[in-house]
Amino acid sequence: MTNPVLETISKRQSIRSYRPDPIPRDLIQAIIEAGNQAPARGRMKEGSSNLDFQPWRFVVVEDADLKRKLVETTLPFWKNMTASMKDSHPDMYAGIMAQFEAMPEPKDMVYYAAPAIVFVIGPKGFDISCSLACENMMIAATSLGLGSCYVGFGAMVTGNTCVVEALELQEDEKIFGPILLGYPCGEQGTLDSIRTEKAPPSIKWM
Repeated sequence: MTNPVLETISKRQSIRSYRPDPIPRDLIQAIIEAGNQAPARGRMKEGSSNLDFQPWRFVVVEDADLKRKLVETTLPFWKNMTASMKDSHPDMYAGIMAQFEAMPEPKDMVYYAAPAIVFVIGPKGFDISCSLACENMMIAATSLGLGSCYVGFGAMVTGNTCVVEALELQEDEKIFGPILLGYPCGEQGTLDSIRTEKAPPSIKWM
């Protein structure tokens, strides 16, 4: 059984190589709107009698200088994680480092020079709701011919005051994603080459 929605979900994959082409704003807007349609657990707004079922907000980063600050902040975390694989996964480590060495400057193994980086930001404690918004966005991106990737390392920016101020990140907020968006470059490289086909789901019928 299949339909366009199921086919899009099946085609979605994490893209880590992007063309530099800018993304039209209306496409990004449509992707964010898809995220905004995700189900969410409600919370009471201060001074209001209504439940807020949209706990998230979105920050789209396209500016080159801010991207550079993001890379400078997160790349040390990536290097530490990669170094820990040297003994436990030597083949994978060698492949990743070969990709890193071949990458032009500035080397970006976190955001992969994606044209747009979308930070999904929400209150702490709303992990499920905001993660569902992220998934909606990635499926929407696939349906519109764009590649996407959820990059956990990309959220490790809270130690950079300039970045925190640019994102207007509050103490009670958390970053989900961020989500990379861009047109796939074609060759996906080492990190995507380890992606395997999904095994059939484990199901127990009662």
